[in-house]
Amino acid sequence: MAVVHFYASWAESCGQVNKVLEDLKEDFKNINSVGFSFIEAEGVPEVSAKYSIVAAPTVLYFVDGKEVDRVNGYKPSELEMKLTKHSFDVNTSAPAAESRPKEDLNTRLKKLINSHKLMLFMKGSPENPKCGFSKQTVGLLNDIGADFGSFDILSDEEVRQGLKEYSNWPTYPQLYFDGELIGGLDVIREEFQDSEFVAKLPKKEDNSLPARLKRLINSHKLMLFMKGDRHNPQCGFSRQIIELLNGVKADYGTFDILKDEEVRQGLKLYLNGELLGGLDVVRAELADEEFVSSLPKTA
Repeated sequence: MAVVHFYASWAESCGQVNKVLEDLKEDFKNINSVGFSFIEAEGVPEVSAKYSIVAAPTVLYFVDGKEVDRVNGYKPSELEMKLTKHSFDVNTSAPAAESRPKEDLNTRLKKLINSHKLMLFMKGSPENPKCGFSKQTVGLLNDIGADFGSFDILSDEEVRQGLKEYSNWPTYPQLYFDGELIGGLDVIREEFQDSEFVAKLPKKEDNSLPARLKRLINSHKLMLFMKGDRHNPQCGFSRQIIELLNGVKADYGTFDILKDEEVRQGLKLYLNGELLGGLDVVRAELADEEFVSSLPKTA
């Protein structure tokens, strides 16, 4: 298979395409069936005319000497997608090379893939991506607040080459979920359009105060914010409210606001995530048998 870029030296977009192809060339360097060529279109007008090159950049894909596809303009994702597709076609139809034991490497790859529920193999790190595809992928993951691990394939050539064969996917980045390959940038972008799929992915914990309070409030069906704890209340109001709740055999959780100044917002009782009120309100509500019957009870 051959990838041929007809470029113009004066066109900035051609330089951008060259950069993308150089990155892809590096990814495909151990795949013998794929070659890359760069031709200045204006220098070979007969060839350009033969292949209907009317603008630069234009990238042609050849298999067995026949054009099978092309990309007009600067479209990095499409360049990678078509290269991946046609290289798979070529390698699938080619005779299988003599296999060598890969058990040790495959075991290592499997461990890396499963080291996080959501795992990205990329060039560079999320903080410092080393190629445009990796940068875009990290951006997509950050946009949905995904909690993911990463591995810099530039730091380990054995992993870089071995993972291509292991997953039958020759380019990077590669994203895995629950040990299964999702794909590269185009596939990731498409999958992230599916809200149900995105909902399944692990998310980073939001440690903002509103998020912390929400988690605390909903940690028990009936939740009391107090001074001290149920066994050692640190003020009279807290002691009285504990006695009231224990008196109706309520099953409830507590949080000591004295231990966290940020959370401390007064003495509050929550049922199903909704504020009931302070001592006076609680006393009045607990006088209502119907309300008391709705509270969770201890065994």
